[in-house]
Amino acid sequence: MSETPPVVVNARDQEERTHLFGDHWGGSYKDLTPALRGPGGARVGRLGVNETRLPPGRALCPFHYHQRENEVFYMLRGRGVLRYGDEFHDIGPGDCVSCPAGSQTAHQIANPYDEDLVYLAIGDNDADEVAVYPDSGKVLVRSIGKIGLLEPTEYMHGEGDVSPVFAMIAEREG
Repeated sequence: MSETPPVVVNARDQEERTHLFGDHWGGSYKDLTPALRGPGGARVGRLGVNETRLPPGRALCPFHYHQRENEVFYMLRGRGVLRYGDEFHDIGPGDCVSCPAGSQTAHQIANPYDEDLVYLAIGDNDADEVAVYPDSGKVLVRSIGKIGLLEPTEYMHGEGDVSPVFAMIAEREG
């Protein structure tokens, strides 16, 4: 039987998890809402908060936007740059960034400075999330656990002359 996660945690006591990709991608985070996770770490609540640490010279994730999940970032320490659509904003302690779902305006936080940028990342956790990555053309469909490139095609592409359902019906009745 697994132990019930605490409803009150202190950031200094939470394990920091680091995910780095190459020399310029990734960072670290501490889950500040473990009580909203179920068995195996699956999110049971619809809201989550992480304390994120972005080292110098890194961007945490690719430029992206969400169809279903709102995100809010509250800057605690350090400096960074927010890329939001076609705009760039200098960000630092006390700044709060809102990225509304469905806006089709992509966002990304980068740290071009010589000290860590630390901020709270607050967001929904939607099992049916779709995220789009305009720089690379990737699309994430969380409900099917896939990320990839979509190719334009006709609606009936690959369906064949006759639907497989007719063969299934014949076999069932056969």
